[in-house]
Amino acid sequence: MPKNNTIKVKSTFGNSERIKQLDEIDVQLLQFLQENGRMTSAELARRVNLSTAGLQKRLKKLEAKGVIDRYVTLVNREALGLDLLCFAQVTLAHHQPECIGQFCDRVKGLPEVLECHHLTGEFDYLLKVVVANPQHLEKFLSEAIAQIPGVDRICTNIVLNEVKASTSLPL
Repeated sequence: MPKNNTIKVKSTFGNSERIKQLDEIDVQLLQFLQENGRMTSAELARRVNLSTAGLQKRLKKLEAKGVIDRYVTLVNREALGLDLLCFAQVTLAHHQPECIGQFCDRVKGLPEVLECHHLTGEFDYLLKVVVANPQHLEKFLSEAIAQIPGVDRICTNIVLNEVKASTSLPL
C-alpha cells in the first residue's frame, strides 16, 4: 500500500483513465457495508472511529463519486419458491445494432433474468435466470427467450449447487 495510506483503483475505457482514490477508512466502510448494509450509522461510525456526521459526509462523497452505486436487500430466492438457478447462453442470428438493441430491451423486461452479459466467444449473451421448476424453465425459454426476434440458439445449464455466491467486491 502507498505510504499515504491511499489505495488507487485504476480502470481504463478507451483512451481515458479514471483514478479513484480510497483511503483506509473508505475501504473499511465499504467492507462493512458489503457485509451488512443495515448496520446503523452509529455502529458504522464507531467501527471506523468517525463521528456520525463525518461518516455521513464520507458516504455522500462515495455515492457522489459513484463508488457506492445503490443500497439493496438480498432476498433468498429459494424462500420464494425460485428453486432453479440457470445460466442460458444465447446466440443471435444477426448482429445489427437494431437486433442487439431489441434483444437487450426485451431481456431487461424479464423478471426471471437476474443478469445479462454481452460476451466475446462462442455465445453472444449469458443470462443468469431463476425459475420455480423445470416446467417454468421450459415455458420461459420457449415463450420468452426463443420468441425474441434474432435469437438463433439457446444453450441452458442448470446449477446443481452454488459453491460460492457473493455480491462483495474484493477491496
